[in-house]
Amino acid sequence: MRLTGDLHTHTTYSHGKATIEENILRAIEVGLKKIVISDHGSGHFLYGVKRRHWIEMRNAVNSMREKYPNIEILLGIEANVVGLDGNIDIRDEEFKMYDVVYVGYHYGIIPHSIKDFVMFYCLNALAKVFPILRRKAMEVNTDALIKVMEKHPIFMITHPGAKIPINIDAIARKAAELNIVLEVNASHGHLTKEEIIVAKKYNVKFAVNSDSHLQENIGSVDRGLKAIEYASIPVENIVNVEED
Repeated sequence: MRLTGDLHTHTTYSHGKATIEENILRAIEVGLKKIVISDHGSGHFLYGVKRRHWIEMRNAVNSMREKYPNIEILLGIEANVVGLDGNIDIRDEEFKMYDVVYVGYHYGIIPHSIKDFVMFYCLNALAKVFPILRRKAMEVNTDALIKVMEKHPIFMITHPGAKIPINIDAIARKAAELNIVLEVNASHGHLTKEEIIVAKKYNVKFAVNSDSHLQENIGSVDRGLKAIEYASIPVENIVNVEED
């Protein structure tokens, strides 16, 4: 398999080390046909993109499309789950700014309520110390992510299972139903090869991405490709590869 597009890359607008143009130039250098600039949603208090900067990024991507017409360039967002009810850190009027919307769970988000803080932060933290709480944490996390998928126009779930425990079977079933892509993240290692095997029975679509925060890592997805190949996923079920 050969990667055709890196759909998950970060820039200096969040906590990446390269500019939008530097990421694009690296994608061209390694022979990609497509790149998505997908910085963190504004609800992350450490490295979320400032809301005032999204229009600036939109304009920059539009300009880069004219400058580099031989590669497809999209503006995405890696939004954050901020509520048990499926809320994410994108305002209704902001969706139109993005070509694609991704959602992932991250530490450092600003929850919508005290209850969300307790159930996301406290419960998941305690579940790492007290295994008896892991099942409850998994149920809460899975339910919240399913509500996200049902409530918003999501293209992809990023690194599912990397930060908090989720029921991959239930997530994959819902993703297949709603035609939402699950990410095999070469940086975080999730989905793992075992998780991919669980998910593939629902004929869900996958994407293999670098989640690059460094220019030189654009398109570096060997770890993800090995997991995909181990699980025997056909090329037609992977949205950003082709036969080599």
